[in-house]
Amino acid sequence: MGLPELLFMSQLVAPDEVPRWIPGQLTLDSVPVGWDQVTLKGYQYTSLDVEIPSMRDYMLVRYKCDDAVMSRRAGGAWRSERVGRGVCSLLTRGESSQWKWDRPIDVTHIYLAHTELCRVAEEVFERSVSDVGMEDCVRAQDDILPGLMSAFESELESGGLGGGLYRSSLVNQLCVHLLRRYAKAGVREVPLAGRMADWQRRRLVQYVEDNLDRNLKLDEMAREAGVSVSGLIRKFHAEFGCAPHAYVLRQRLERARRLLSRPVAVPLKCIAMDCGFSDQSHLVRHFKRAFKQAPVEYRSTVNAAALRATENFIN
Repeated sequence: MGLPELLFMSQLVAPDEVPRWIPGQLTLDSVPVGWDQVTLKGYQYTSLDVEIPSMRDYMLVRYKCDDAVMSRRAGGAWRSERVGRGVCSLLTRGESSQWKWDRPIDVTHIYLAHTELCRVAEEVFERSVSDVGMEDCVRAQDDILPGLMSAFESELESGGLGGGLYRSSLVNQLCVHLLRRYAKAGVREVPLAGRMADWQRRRLVQYVEDNLDRNLKLDEMAREAGVSVSGLIRKFHAEFGCAPHAYVLRQRLERARRLLSRPVAVPLKCIAMDCGFSDQSHLVRHFKRAFKQAPVEYRSTVNAAALRATENFIN
């Protein structure tokens, strides 16, 4: 990066600095939990008329309030749209603009780094994102974007097993959707990858099995298969019929069932640890959701069946 680019980057506003220009009550914040790739913030605002400076990241806004009139201009005439629950706005990076709204609003912001969008563009579309930008959009007519943003918010509020894998998958989905839908320049998409080679499947299956007791990450799995993260996600769906985080969860639960079926009763907390669950209650919650019974009930059922089989054999 040359001196002009460094000077430009130093003048851009980071997510934590945005309240200096748009004062509001913070309701959500991903910074304390250490998210990378994206930053999520929630705010409650009164009606405001604000100058938004050149931001470092792309900013996506999801509205959670009743209808309000949102207006924007960038050195010209105002453009106004009615926004409300489930509607999204997009603000590009590196450009200042003025925004105002006529009533209090409750919003979620997602800030996406240009470097992340560039990485995904290079992997998925085989083209640099340096010549692809996004325009401000007051009201995005989009059935997908609100759901993606809601998924990020749910992950921040409740989390769950495989959070890193799940969040990485969401970031990739978000980047691809933005590049397809809101890019200024056309982006040539490469054909979707097919199924994995036999060696890739074998190595991934074994790698997951060998590392179920720890937090698996998408980039580690991608390296094991010799593909990019985006390539892994596409090939994974084609090969296993689900996302990587769903496959990992399934394998954790299958290991738990095997351990619960052993004649020697292994304590649940030990099974949870061996299968990569954060604690015993985490195991119980996912086990009941998947198999419609608690682990202790499953163990009792298996033991009863084994006892009947033994009795029948003796008789």
